[in-house]
Amino acid sequence: MSRRCSISGKGPMVGNNVSHAKNRTKRRFLPNLRTLRVTLEDGTTKKIKVSAKELRTMRKNS
Repeated sequence: MSRRCSISGKGPMVGNNVSHAKNRTKRRFLPNLRTLRVTLEDGTTKKIKVSAKELRTMRKNS
């Protein structure tokens, strides 16, 4: 399963862990995904993954 938002397309980013001694190792920043159940027009439900920021925007605009 991909860690990608269904609406915005937001996915993992790459960066560095930086220690106190300034040693740098690679790390991944994963998006804050939530699983939603969406009801389609024909009455069936489908699960989609939505980032928390998009979920907040959806609730604000509805």
